[in-house]
Amino acid sequence: MRGLVQRVRSANVTVAGEVVGAIEGGLCVLVGVTHHDTPAHARKLAEKVWNLRVMDDDAGVMNRSVADTTGQVLVVSQFTLYGDTSGGRRPSWTAAARPEHAEPLVQLVVDQLRELGATVATGRFRTEMVVAIENDGPVTVLIEI
Repeated sequence: MRGLVQRVRSANVTVAGEVVGAIEGGLCVLVGVTHHDTPAHARKLAEKVWNLRVMDDDAGVMNRSVADTTGQVLVVSQFTLYGDTSGGRRPSWTAAARPEHAEPLVQLVVDQLRELGATVATGRFRTEMVVAIENDGPVTVLIEI
């Protein structure tokens, strides 16, 4: 399981012209699922995101987590995180899990973050989404579980 975490000033997801999820500051997490991922991976990813110290403290040093600051997380499913570009110009998506396997695990990440205390907004699975991200820093970290 992969989570591409971006510290954001704001982020939102639009589907068919409608904003379906938005945060005003915190973390945007693009989540990719592969075939061998389990609920344990999803729980571990959620905990890692919640406690990842990439938020600034009063001195401007990344010493705080989203749990210590805004508590806001936008989670967006992103199968393309498992794109393989080693074979040519067109990525292969064979490492990405099928939607039937991936969707419940992405939802579990969302549920676990909420259990931990996060205010979570989401995209919509299996739709064409427009994701607007105002990256803060910029800070972008890849978590691989």
